[in-house]
Amino acid sequence: MPHVRVLILRAAGVNCDLETEHAWRLAGALPTRMHIRQIIENTDTLADFQILTIPGGFSYGDDVGAGSILAAQFSRHLRDAALRLVDAGGLILGVCNGFQVLVKARLLPTPSDDGSPRQCTITFNEPAGFQDRWVALRADAERCPFLEPGQTYEMPIGHGEGRICFSSDAAADEALRAGHGALRYVSAEATIGAGLPANPNGSARDLAGLCDGSGRILGLMPHPERAVEWTQHPRWTSLPRRDVGDGLAVFRNAVRALR
Repeated sequence: MPHVRVLILRAAGVNCDLETEHAWRLAGALPTRMHIRQIIENTDTLADFQILTIPGGFSYGDDVGAGSILAAQFSRHLRDAALRLVDAGGLILGVCNGFQVLVKARLLPTPSDDGSPRQCTITFNEPAGFQDRWVALRADAERCPFLEPGQTYEMPIGHGEGRICFSSDAAADEALRAGHGALRYVSAEATIGAGLPANPNGSARDLAGLCDGSGRILGLMPHPERAVEWTQHPRWTSLPRRDVGDGLAVFRNAVRALR
């Protein structure tokens, strides 16, 4: 059976590309890391892959806002090629900084380029401060190949700008009604709306991730690539042993969907 080919986007400040490559290999895919300048020189390169991944880190130092510079590059040079990949049945995954890029490049929650005001962004945590710990999540998306509806996961976060905001409460509610609420922070009892510490950044509606209407574009703040081995879990010595970490399911599900 041929391998599912994955392109992992690199840029200055991106620092989770190696972990992401390892995760895709464990899932049975064939990943390739490539700098954005190489792809801009030949955007047809994307047609050789079935999945595009924008990994975490601090692209360009987040100097003018998390993911903003990479989002501008992406919008100008790669947006059309990325959407062609999705139209051809491919997938896009953005993790942490990559999620910020997808939102600011207007691929999430709904791909749009009509010049209208953006209804969603990702900004500074409330309360302010960098959050670096493990969180519990529940998959709510009904048609996202990366996720199993109703499944709960434990994964780590590491961000200071992870709060998903909408222009209004009505816009947030509409995003949920339209099926864009891919992942939500939950308490240890899998309860939504528990507030802190379950929701680590004050995201609207406890959202931890968004997908587009097709479910084929997924962005999330937690890091699944840091939870692929059971020994990465902070309590692996005291919990019943598992073969793999929860994060590996995100990558395996995507590979399975494309085979």
